[in-house]
Amino acid sequence: MKKNKYIVPLLIFAAFEAVAISLWLTKDNIFYLFNFTYIGFAVSLGLFLISSKNKYARRITQLLVGTYMLVYLGLICGENMQIEGFWYYLFTGVFEAATIHYAVAKIFGPLLFGRGWCGYACWTAMVLDFLPYKIPQEPRKKIGWIRYITFAVSLIFVAALFLAHVGNIERIMFWAFLIGNALYYIVGIALAFAFKDNRAFCKYICPVTVFLKPMSYFSLGRITCDKSKCINCGKCHKVCPMEVDMTDNSRKRLNGTECILCMECVKNCPKDAL
Repeated sequence: MKKNKYIVPLLIFAAFEAVAISLWLTKDNIFYLFNFTYIGFAVSLGLFLISSKNKYARRITQLLVGTYMLVYLGLICGENMQIEGFWYYLFTGVFEAATIHYAVAKIFGPLLFGRGWCGYACWTAMVLDFLPYKIPQEPRKKIGWIRYITFAVSLIFVAALFLAHVGNIERIMFWAFLIGNALYYIVGIALAFAFKDNRAFCKYICPVTVFLKPMSYFSLGRITCDKSKCINCGKCHKVCPMEVDMTDNSRKRLNGTECILCMECVKNCPKDAL
């Protein structure tokens, strides 16, 4: 990160700006220019602050992007940015709002930046990261299969609305956004205290990870270990909120698809091996 103090943030901003301009011109809607420019700036700012060793860097980006998505797009604009909103726009055949968001941040974007969304922009994790268990204090549970159930429930819920020809679905989607977020926060906070792990919701419940995990496997942007410097002290694993084995450079490393690029391992490595 030291050598790329400016290069990496600028490249990330350029990528978001390319999306912003492309969507603005193709959709003839200046909102997309503002939307992706703002998010790109927030993410790039966070990366720059991380390289400058600002301890609040990632949290600043989380709050900038998370509150924007939750409050402005969700509550003020009435867009369902949850997975139900993605299914809704997908079924209507409209490439707008949630479908664009999911395509960029959670389906194709992870090929470039893995699960960076989870670390820098998720409005659910934004709140959960304020809880006291930033480092897991109990062994990982084998209940990750629950995410597939929540994924299926979200799909079935929206599909049922269309099949039943329910009227005023847009209003239902708005209420689904409100209720869904409330449930996410309640369940996420409860799990964090039950399992002593702020990210328990992300590991076991979040339906979006069904998209994120397979795409993150092939991510170009990933943390690697310089074996010539590594002394196998284990500090990187101890501070990782997602329990990733960063000393293994293979694609099959333990919990490798769950790295949220929080850089805690990089900051705590005594030999700058990461």
